[in-house]
Formats: sequence, C-alpha cells, structure tokens
Amino acid sequence: MKDLFVSVNNINLHYSDLSNNKPVLILLHGLTANAHAFDKVVEGLNDSYRVICPDFRGNGLSDKPETNYTVEDHAADIVGLINHLGLETVYLGGHSFGGYLAVYIAANYPQLVSKLIILDAATSMNPNAAKMLANAISRLDAVYPSFDEYLEHVKKAPYLDFWDPAMLSYYRADVQDLPDGTVKPRCQLNSIAQKSIALSKVKWAELFPLIAHPALLVNATGAYTLGEALLPPEIAQSTVAGMPNARYAAVEGNHLTMLYGKGADSTAILITEFLSS
Repeated sequence: MKDLFVSVNNINLHYSDLSNNKPVLILLHGLTANAHAFDKVVEGLNDSYRVICPDFRGNGLSDKPETNYTVEDHAADIVGLINHLGLETVYLGGHSFGGYLAVYIAANYPQLVSKLIILDAATSMNPNAAKMLANAISRLDAVYPSFDEYLEHVKKAPYLDFWDPAMLSYYRADVQDLPDGTVKPRCQLNSIAQKSIALSKVKWAELFPLIAHPALLVNATGAYTLGEALLPPEIAQSTVAGMPNARYAAVEGNHLTMLYGKGADSTAILITEFLSS
C-alpha cells in the first residue's frame, strides 16, 4: 500500500492506499491504533477492493494538534479525504472507535456511504469497558529502551493470546524512534482522553437506529480482559435488531485479535460476502 498525505480540515492526514481501480473500501481504525491495524484483514480481501486506511488526527503519521478531537472533527477529516479523492460514494467500515465514527458519518453524510461495516462497536459496550481498556492505554506516554523491548511489553498484554506476523507492521507503526535509540508511542494520552470524552457525548442508542444503509456488524465474542468480551453478543445483537437494514455476524478472537489470525480470515470473508451481495 502507498503512504500518502492530504491537507484536510486544517491538518495533514496520512492514509495508506492500495491504489487500484476496484471499488473503494475505507477502513477506520480504533482509538489508540493506526492505519496498519487492518493489514491482515486486507490480505484476506484478495485485492477485490481499493482499500484506504487513514490515520486519525492524533494517531500514526497524521498531525497531532493539542485540541479539536471531537467526533465531528474526525468525521470532517474523513469526509475531506473522500472529497479529495473525488469519490461520490464509498464502502465504509471501522473497528471500535472507527466503527462509531463510521456510524456517525453514515448518519450525518448518508450520501457518501453505500454500505456500512461495523467491527465491534454498538449502542454501548461492556459496562467494564474502561477497566478492560486500561492495559492497552497504559502503553502510551512511556518511553521504551528499544523497539524489541516495546514488543516484549505489548506481547504480555492479557488480550494478546497469540502472535500473528502481521502484527509487526501495526506495532512498528505504533511508535516513533527517538534520537537516542529509544522508542515512544505516537499516540498521546491527552488526545486519547479528548477522543474518549467526545465519544461519550454522542447518543449512540439514538444514532444507530437511524442508519438506513445496508450494514454488517461483526462481533468478536472472545474474552478481551476480565474474562469477558469487550462487546457482549447480546448488546451487539440488540443493536442490530434496532437497525432497519443490518445483519449480525460473530467471529472468533477478541476485540484485538479479530483483526488477526483466524479472526481476520473470517472477518475478510464476511466483508467480501456482504459487499458483493
């Protein structure tokens, strides 16, 4: 995939682009993630789509302003990217935070979205979500002696119960190299806090039922932390039942590993079947 930049909404936005002539599928990553989060899923799509994966403001190689991390700001960035590419409509998908953003864009810019893919996001998450995400967020705003030691740290996370080689590009993009050889995650706690607060202000239980687009909600049912799924199936299924044109599918793996290994293979198949139906 090509690494490209575009100036939109007063920031420089980085995105990866397969740059082929196939139908466009834009995939939006999670809260602390980056564009490489979908590398394994993209492999399973067999070049059937022109997959575009942007880094959100505050993430990856995109600009990191001190403020302006509302859901509206993020949506304006993605809409600006779509307009820059000269696209009338796209297939739009997202994982976790990216799933919520995809829903927000579909609700507020319905003409830009033809089909919607929601990966592990719903009207609400596990009531213990904040505690369950603490380990993933704890890696931020820390300096590690080397990239190898950073990898050793993330491999100890309770939700990472296997290693997929495709994870390497994701974690490599997660950190920046400092002049003294140490590495530091590109995301900062300040921006993540702003994003989280902004997310909590949206009335998602009212927004999801407004989505008239054909939609697929893919739910990772495996334990993430605390022995529980981050998105319990009953909440995911209830969300789908309240949407006019949505379907539910479960995949193995947890909130992270659904994007790798067998979970990624299943997710890619579900996306392909849904978009081609």
